[in-house]
Amino acid sequence: MTVNRMTTGGFKLGTFSTNCSSGMTPTQIPDRWDASWDSNVTLAKMLDEAGIDFMLPIARWIGYGGPTDFHGGVLETMTWAAGLLASTKNLTVFATIHTTANHPIVVAKQIATIDQIGHGRAGLNIVAGWNKPEYDAMGIAFADDHETRYGYAQEWFDLIRKVWKSEEHFDWDGTYFKNIRGQKGRPAPVRGDVPIINAAGSPQGRDFATSNANFLFTPAIDLGRTKTEIGELKAQAAAKGRDVNVLTFSHVVCRPTEKEARDYVHYVVDENADWEATDNLIKLQFAFALSFPHDLLAQMRFGMALGHGGFPLIGTPDQVAAGIISLHEAGLAGTTLSFVNYVKEFPYFADEVLPRLAKAGIR
Repeated sequence: MTVNRMTTGGFKLGTFSTNCSSGMTPTQIPDRWDASWDSNVTLAKMLDEAGIDFMLPIARWIGYGGPTDFHGGVLETMTWAAGLLASTKNLTVFATIHTTANHPIVVAKQIATIDQIGHGRAGLNIVAGWNKPEYDAMGIAFADDHETRYGYAQEWFDLIRKVWKSEEHFDWDGTYFKNIRGQKGRPAPVRGDVPIINAAGSPQGRDFATSNANFLFTPAIDLGRTKTEIGELKAQAAAKGRDVNVLTFSHVVCRPTEKEARDYVHYVVDENADWEATDNLIKLQFAFALSFPHDLLAQMRFGMALGHGGFPLIGTPDQVAAGIISLHEAGLAGTTLSFVNYVKEFPYFADEVLPRLAKAGIR
């Protein structure tokens, strides 16, 4: 049994959305991320060698349109995670699963299986749902109210934990899952469960996350606001007898000089952004999601075109390291990292930024 890096100390670093076409950047440049299986395996081995903690995928079923159809090509996350766990030694790999589209008893078995493959390195990112067009694309009813979505998610996860924990066969008759008879799931995950991530912006979502997740995933748009938010979330979890850490996501453009970094951002966004896809993404966030604060979302069009609204880490290795340290100082437990092209850009980050973070004592 190997160590699951999400259960150890230190500021966590991972990657985000490498299973999705264009990653986190709706740009039209030819060198944008292709999200092929070969590219993902190559990157995973790089991350593993460099000591990066985790990979986190996005479960997406239709793209955002525009000339690139941003996120129109996506590798399914459970099978993606299984393959990457089999291809790495130390990296934690999450599967991102929509509750409504996946039966919990099946998910319980799948997660237990990939955790066996990874010898205890699997994780589960629970998505209660927000993107109505994806529900429409699958012919699934979309609950407009957060109470129903998170009530369903709670019973969904309760049933998964029951499968993992039960030594005897059991029956289940709940609000959303009924007439389950003689259920028992073996094997369980290696340690009995796996690290849980949940992204939540609504009061109902944050109640769910602080009750169930190990990590709540949220944007870091203003670090003063984030620091206050983290304190409130930790207090909410502590009142339930739980300790929940908070993760965010960041976008990296790291170059030897700040001018080189800024010039590349200009090329990616100002000259080549897929603005149609970007605007479709923003409209959907306004219509159906509370992941981003709506009072700030309208200001984020440029940031959405660069890195899906992630915290910008742009500049020299010193500047990028300082940005990551500022996230740590705000109270965040870690961040994902995205790049326009992960395989081409990560090695410079690993060589130049990771040693600076180690010297600062946060890695």
